[in-house]
Amino acid sequence: MNRRPVRTAAVALAAFLLAAGCADKEDKADPGPKDPKGAVLAAARTYMEAANRDDWRAACGLTSERRRYGTVEDCIANHKEEGPSAEPSTSASPSPSGTPSVAPSPSPERAEMGLVEASAAVEVPAVGKHPAGYGALVTYTYTWPGKPTVTERLALRLINEGGTWVVDQRESVRPRDTAQQSDPLALVRSVLTAGG
Repeated sequence: MNRRPVRTAAVALAAFLLAAGCADKEDKADPGPKDPKGAVLAAARTYMEAANRDDWRAACGLTSERRRYGTVEDCIANHKEEGPSAEPSTSASPSPSGTPSVAPSPSPERAEMGLVEASAAVEVPAVGKHPAGYGALVTYTYTWPGKPTVTERLALRLINEGGTWVVDQRESVRPRDTAQQSDPLALVRSVLTAGG
């Protein structure tokens, strides 16, 4: 019996198994950083829901250190010191997750808030005092008693601070912005980089 074919077959089998093992390890290798767009959109929506129901503890917790102008407690105090706005403050509304929210102090007239939608997550470069991050378009509606429903659109810049996506810039999207730029991704990028 010739041992050479057996030895050759064993070497070929070992090479095959080694190659299969290496290929399996390559398939399981870390693909790199995850796409953060889902987390950015979730943070933008959560921030806007909190701001709309005047839950400044939650909203300030999702705001960058630079935009808070101090600690979360300083941010909360700044919003309390603002006093009543020109329009009555908005009502608390349940979030889409069904988590009940605590209503701020009662007001004779309160706007009915619609659901917040977050879309169009796009990378935005650093500009002026704002670091590079991701932009998101948030849209929601509100209705004052006896008035027509209004749709509000904002562009938010979110940055990663300590592993959490937080809002660093908040800009209103005006009808003329939308008329000039119909693509939502380009619109967000344009609004967030216009003034710095």
